[in-house]
Amino acid sequence: MSRTIHTTDKPVTLEGYQAILAPSKFGYSLSAIVDSNIIDKLETERSEVLKWAESKLKNLKRSTLRPEPWEEVSEGNYKIKFSWNEEKRPPVVDTEGAPVTDVKTPLYAGSTVKLGFYQKPYILRDGVTYGSSLKLVGVQVVSVKGEAGVDTGDLDADAVAELFGTTAGFKTGDPNVTPAPTDDEEDF
Repeated sequence: MSRTIHTTDKPVTLEGYQAILAPSKFGYSLSAIVDSNIIDKLETERSEVLKWAESKLKNLKRSTLRPEPWEEVSEGNYKIKFSWNEEKRPPVVDTEGAPVTDVKTPLYAGSTVKLGFYQKPYILRDGVTYGSSLKLVGVQVVSVKGEAGVDTGDLDADAVAELFGTTAGFKTGDPNVTPAPTDDEEDF
């Protein structure tokens, strides 16, 4: 079974609680909103990865299929979630491909990123429950939002930078630039 790495062509928005550069008490996590184009590809691929899992099950008739690792949140928009531990930590790069290592970088809900990930089948230890999960291989930060409210394979920071290319936006060495209000806007 081949592993297809999917990338978000355009930046996606982080949604909900994020623990990307520093772990929470539950470990690392990332959740984002993606459009139906990505989900269509994942649904097609899911049938293939589930065939592999079904071939390894003890008794297919008594097995339990877990739901998809994405959830529709509005018409054509889906929430995908990733979690990982320190050993499987995916590289995080800026728009120029430089590694983002400062754990104080404000990657919260509202920040935009590009993601690289793949879908992997699994069977729980009970030998009956199976499904597929999404594994993050890399993140490119496009913009950061300052208000607080994975099996990485063999990809390193350089490979992740090559996966996404360069994009106008966040750079590790520069301050976060936000647009200034114009004279046409009134302060309230």
